Amino acid sequence: MEVGTLSGVMDDLTRQGFTEQFAPANGELRGVHSGGTVRPGQVAIAEYYRFEGVSDPDDMSILYAIETRSGVRGTLADAF
Repeated sequence: MEVGTLSGVMDDLTRQGFTEQFAPANGELRGVHSGGTVRPGQVAIAEYYRFEGVSDPDDMSILYAIETRSGVRGTLADAF
């Protein structure tokens, strides 16, 4: 997959089955759509993508494609 924009990569990952969106919550990851939570030991990072801002290299984000032990696949975006 060619890395382009954050939204483009998210669309590609969704087509590959990474349909849940995860958010950090109290030391775990919470599924935004399902509401379920997973602990750090129950997930594996399948892929990750780093994006830098065009006008400001310090404007950076990382997108993680995550798989849980129970088979849920989704993404976690981290901007900093």
